[in-house]
Amino acid sequence: MSSVEYVPGHGLLAGRTAVITAAAGAGIGGATARRFLEEGARIVIGDAHTRRLKETETALAGEFGADHVSSLPCDVTDEEQVRALFAHAEQLHGRLDVVVNNAGLGGTTDLVDMTDAQWSAVLDVTLGGTFRCTRAALRSMKAAGRGGVVVNNASVVGWRAQTGQSHYAAAKAGVMALTRCAALEAAAFGVRVNAVAPSLAMHPHLVKVTSAQLLEELTAREAFGRYAEPWEVANVIVFLASGYSSYMTGETVSVSSQRA
Repeated sequence: MSSVEYVPGHGLLAGRTAVITAAAGAGIGGATARRFLEEGARIVIGDAHTRRLKETETALAGEFGADHVSSLPCDVTDEEQVRALFAHAEQLHGRLDVVVNNAGLGGTTDLVDMTDAQWSAVLDVTLGGTFRCTRAALRSMKAAGRGGVVVNNASVVGWRAQTGQSHYAAAKAGVMALTRCAALEAAAFGVRVNAVAPSLAMHPHLVKVTSAQLLEELTAREAFGRYAEPWEVANVIVFLASGYSSYMTGETVSVSSQRA
């Protein structure tokens, strides 16, 4: 477990409305939802896991107020559901300021054993979902004319090789490239697009889909000798969503202590 001190909110996102995908549960999306609320934002969270999404909404609304938290089930591979999520945020709050594209699908399979279905599933959620939600965000923000921010969740495997991760690495490298290209286009109407690239942030879902041996190996690569807490990644997402990063766009920020 980490002994690092939790950072309190400083109102960095006060008055902002944010959409956060894959925000149910205890992973980076859930941590980001909480950090945004602590920084004063109103949030609309989406996730394909309907039960966990409702549980997350209920818990956060009880703590931060129902007027600050809303949810809508959203499978990011379904364009109609993506449109519905963004329309819900606009109808509820009258504006959209920040979008965090956190949805992704992983797995571990060597390329020689990988099926077309495995490849396509990871690419469609992780890269295709980021594309659909970024497109929806930019359409909304361009029409509104108030600017805005998009933050995508990439991964260090978009830069670095890891066995069994061909599909996930390709998807995350695609997220980085999408971030750069979208940023150039969005700059014309005052929207910034950046990404984070975590190395190892521990959460219950990761434990379920990753072997204990691999987790030990990945942890050993980290200079601090520990994995990141999801909220430590969320802190960097808050930074990229806030005015403190006003001159940054098209960048992918590594949230990692991996040794070179």
